[in-house]
Amino acid sequence: SGLNCSQMLLGAEFVYPRTKLSSSVPAGSLGPGAPPVPLSGSNLSQSGISVLPTMALVYKPDDSALTLGLGLFTIGGFGVNYPGSPTNPVLSPPPPNGLSVGPVSSNLALAQFAPTAASQLSEHVAIGFAPTFSVADLSVSPATFATPTDDNGDGLATYPSGTNSRLRWGLGFQAGIYVTTDSAWDFGVSVKSPQWFETFEFDAADELGFPRKVALDVDFPLIVSLGTAYRGFERTVFALDLRFIDFNNAEGLGHAAGFDPNGAVTGFGWKSVMSVAAGVQHELNERVSLRMGYLFADNPVPDSATAFNIASSAIYEHALFLGGSAKLTPALTFSLAYYHAFAASISGPFETPLGPIPGAEVRIDQEIDALTAGFHVDF
Repeated sequence: SGLNCSQMLLGAEFVYPRTKLSSSVPAGSLGPGAPPVPLSGSNLSQSGISVLPTMALVYKPDDSALTLGLGLFTIGGFGVNYPGSPTNPVLSPPPPNGLSVGPVSSNLALAQFAPTAASQLSEHVAIGFAPTFSVADLSVSPATFATPTDDNGDGLATYPSGTNSRLRWGLGFQAGIYVTTDSAWDFGVSVKSPQWFETFEFDAADELGFPRKVALDVDFPLIVSLGTAYRGFERTVFALDLRFIDFNNAEGLGHAAGFDPNGAVTGFGWKSVMSVAAGVQHELNERVSLRMGYLFADNPVPDSATAFNIASSAIYEHALFLGGSAKLTPALTFSLAYYHAFAASISGPFETPLGPIPGAEVRIDQEIDALTAGFHVDF
């Protein structure tokens, strides 16, 4: 309802994360002479550049209080690709040749389809509602959420791989209210329900190669957002957004990080977080607008859960955004933006199904650069 006319948007975000995983184990921490010397090392995730597309359409019929929308968005995800390493203990081979599980890889991509309707209730108040249909593609190896088994009888249990699966679907909804005033202040509130996903099931294999089913239950969290904008200066708009993300009560994500009696990981241990974002837009002229923004977000992963989030780290806290738009024609606008998520790190104990290794540490370091580009057409 806040747009002046009907609009179509096509865009994409190119994300380049750089994540480093390090670990150290003191000499003698596993018993007398084991290991005989301190062990330490680090490895970079070979994640590469990810492409996150966005497509959206908003239609405002003439002389109608109703606005219709249709969007296809990438709403989240993560991924790492760590090689096995004889010198980095947390990526070393399983016992007796090492202390861990070897190479680690993961990929989660979340897309959402949202048909939307909004109604202008009065000159200053509009409300909107959308059912949300989400789809997730998840793979993780090894599947530490599954019980390790010793099918070949060598006395050493191993985890299966969680890579053979189909896309999984989730449902939810979102609703919001948008309020304008005659004093140059605008306000908005939105609530996005959890996205309730069907169980993620994987066609794995045991140590002998026989079929084995493993499963994971995980949902996307509830998100509550509040925002305000001030447009009392000519050609300039200031905006402030507050957001609450309820990771702690999301299925799977908020479960306590640890091992069950059979050696399976019980959860990620993420906590609910708040974020605040501030931005400013200035129109240089009728064709060109410039923007700048800053974001602070709590890190959802506590240090104590570091070892359980090797494959699911999303730990940045501060990010700076720069961008702008240029009208190529009266109807066609091109927008370009860049953001940098500053380096952040977490560190915690080296956890195993038998308990933490005394004096050992696991550390994750991460920073992110991204470029966003898109066209929107007014009609």
